[in-house]
Amino acid sequence: MSEEKFALPRDFAKNVFNDEVMKDRLPSDVYKELRKTIDNGEDLNEKIARAVAHAMKAWAMERGATHFSHWFQPMTGITAEKHDSFLKPEGKGGIIMRFSGKELIKGESDASSFPSGGLRATFEARGYTAWDCTSPAFLKEDTAGVTLCIPTAFCSYTGEALDEKTPLLRSMEAISKQATRIARLFGDEDVTGVSCSVGPEQEYFLIDREDYLKREDLLFTGRTLFGAMPPKTQELDDHYYGNIPERIELFMRELNEECWKLGIYAKTQHNEVAPAQHEMAPVFTTANIATDHNQLVMETMKKVAKRHGLECLLHEKPFAGVNGSGKHNNWSIVTDTGKNMLDPGKTPHENVQFMLVLAAIIKAVDENAVLLRLSASNPGNEHRLGADEAPPAIISIFLGDQLEDLVEQIIETGEATSSKQGRKLDIGVHSLPNLFLDATDRNRTSPFAFTGNKFEFRMVASSMSIAGVNTVLNTIVASVFRDMADKLEKAEDFNQAVHDLIIDTLTEHRRIIFNGNGYSEEWVKEAARRGLPNTKSMVEAIPSLIDDHTIEVFAREKVLNRTELESRAEIQYEKYTKTINIEAKTMIDMVRRLFIPAVIKYQTVLAKAINEMGSTGLELECSMQKDLLKKVSLLLAAAGNQADEMENMIIAAKKLPEGREQAEAFNTKVAPAMTELRESIDSLEVIVGRDYWPVPTYSDILFLQYNHKFLLFHLQFLQLSLR
Repeated sequence: MSEEKFALPRDFAKNVFNDEVMKDRLPSDVYKELRKTIDNGEDLNEKIARAVAHAMKAWAMERGATHFSHWFQPMTGITAEKHDSFLKPEGKGGIIMRFSGKELIKGESDASSFPSGGLRATFEARGYTAWDCTSPAFLKEDTAGVTLCIPTAFCSYTGEALDEKTPLLRSMEAISKQATRIARLFGDEDVTGVSCSVGPEQEYFLIDREDYLKREDLLFTGRTLFGAMPPKTQELDDHYYGNIPERIELFMRELNEECWKLGIYAKTQHNEVAPAQHEMAPVFTTANIATDHNQLVMETMKKVAKRHGLECLLHEKPFAGVNGSGKHNNWSIVTDTGKNMLDPGKTPHENVQFMLVLAAIIKAVDENAVLLRLSASNPGNEHRLGADEAPPAIISIFLGDQLEDLVEQIIETGEATSSKQGRKLDIGVHSLPNLFLDATDRNRTSPFAFTGNKFEFRMVASSMSIAGVNTVLNTIVASVFRDMADKLEKAEDFNQAVHDLIIDTLTEHRRIIFNGNGYSEEWVKEAARRGLPNTKSMVEAIPSLIDDHTIEVFAREKVLNRTELESRAEIQYEKYTKTINIEAKTMIDMVRRLFIPAVIKYQTVLAKAINEMGSTGLELECSMQKDLLKKVSLLLAAAGNQADEMENMIIAAKKLPEGREQAEAFNTKVAPAMTELRESIDSLEVIVGRDYWPVPTYSDILFLQYNHKFLLFHLQFLQLSLR
């Protein structure tokens, strides 16, 4: 941490080349031209780019920057960067610090070294990064120095998107265009564009780094592949919103400061449900900036954690048996005149535009349910979805009592004449104020829930980029908006056409609306009766990416073409296969090199004790020792055999054609075998002497705030901060 005391009003966004900085540092004509590009999508000429580059370089160097980087988001789920210095040769052995407009606008990276799904062969290396001027440049500070980072898109030599950002930006243009048509149909002639606003809530675990380094499974896979349950986890609900341990408070303070310096509106922080689990939530911003910010948040969390002797785990299920981590994606659409098109107002039954927008979203979700499920999926999230701690794998929409009542009125009678209103909540204590009770409760079991003036998509995996899910949301809603606008613009009687369109859409797609308990078995049966898809695995969902409907919608909205969609399907299959392969190989390695030797050592001690008791000549009772030795021996033999069988399964799966067949083999064969092997090892953990167990247990890891290591580290941290 910096020795200079952090001051929020002064230091917020200090490392961002934002609008305020641009207005101050750029000539007024350059600033105006740049704003036209940012606001209206107009082309940026090289003369303007040169001026911007010069100002950006000067600003960055004043803050200690020596290098710049095109910062992009390949389909790895993390960010990528290549650092180039400002240094250029000048004269006879001299140097000059230079940063050109061409270097700002375009960079080049090896496209064959990133996932491409066949878009780029190994010998076809050229790929380009292109400046995204709608997301501000920023400075990265660390012990190695300061680097100017320029957010960019990443595409192949032939123009296909190789990243997460390019499709997102395309989808933002698509929904802006079609939502603007809808707004103007209702008389909002001043609207020239619509932006999607996003706020991702980030959940994560913090554990002691010393324990992390002793667990091979955490090092290689991000989750514990073995681990018996401790006596206590989250049963008492005492961690959720509980007192934040001081060590964690120190981490959160520095995390906030680092985020604020980057202009990230980090606002809310608290303990989550599981022990050692926490959450950080930002203020809403536009989708592409929110995506950039969330990538930086995840990176900063891991960086800051290490400074505090901690390790930040972003895996969706790092510990079996306790709640995993997700990332709630709060999504809304806002006109450039400041109107939230998802705000129902005080009398939603009179807000026809809102009801049309709501109907459009309901239709989009219903028609693309499996695709939405896939957009929130990665191999880690498979341990959460449908597991009664996260939204079920069945996609449904929660509207709440107020809006569901409106929908029912419209479907049953053809019109809505009233809206349920909130009321005062009398707490029953005279010294406490009466609270206004909302007309609608919340539903934490719903995958896609309306929460006042936005939809909360609750399925998103904690470690993944939010670009993909928002690309899908924007595109499918834009497609429905397009169809609706086409009909309404041709209508002779606009009011009647809107009325009929709302009724028809809600009637056709009401099956997706469900306000009840999404975790219940009754809902599974009811969803099947309604014909809603229950896609139980990521592998089952991947074909939705390349079905005729998806290809038609994404091509029509110019977000992704057939080739780009097919490449992404291949990447998804590959990602799943490789992830499970790494996890399975890690399990085999740990069993053979850690657990078997440790348990044999314990067996030897038991056998020796039994023999020594027998050699005394006394009739000593040792049935417990013998039973324990027998139980340990049987479990160890089972684990060894299971590891051998799983290795053979991996070999067989790898012989299959790459893509769908291989992924299905790992999903249906290898993954269940991993569960069986884990059960054997976890059974051994609870009966083998603690001193013999070779890795930190769940008890050791999850309750770090009570650990002596916390006290020791805290003292060291205080000593360093006082120097």
